[in-house]
Amino acid sequence: MKKFFEEFKEFISRGNVMDMAVGVIIGAAFKAIVDSLVADIISPLLGLFGTHNLDQMQIVLKQGATEEATVALKYGNFITAIINFIIMALILFCIVKAFNKAHDKFDRKPKEEAPATKICPYCKSEIDINATRCPHCTSELDQ
Repeated sequence: MKKFFEEFKEFISRGNVMDMAVGVIIGAAFKAIVDSLVADIISPLLGLFGTHNLDQMQIVLKQGATEEATVALKYGNFITAIINFIIMALILFCIVKAFNKAHDKFDRKPKEEAPATKICPYCKSEIDINATRCPHCTSELDQ
């Protein structure tokens, strides 16, 4: 049992797990912002073209004596969830794209250069990449 907890401690101590935990927490906070954006700004603006906010759109299947007894399909909530998803996906796409661009810009690895030489297929000696005839065996080379 002691070995199990040591392995668990090692797993939790890894940087990737901590990064993922921070990402989940920030994602949850960001979700609240996007939910508010859709519910408080986008949905009312779209409501200008309709009769009311998206959240209030529904089809009543069975009218009950009270609101709790009424059966309704609240498709407005579903549309709101789709808008939330699209906004989250767009923002995440932009963040990842910016991160990849910055990573490529600051990448310290040297770029691979095109080879300056090639091997003669006949005598196997090293010759210039632009040579049309081998200087060692005088064979004509294919371009």
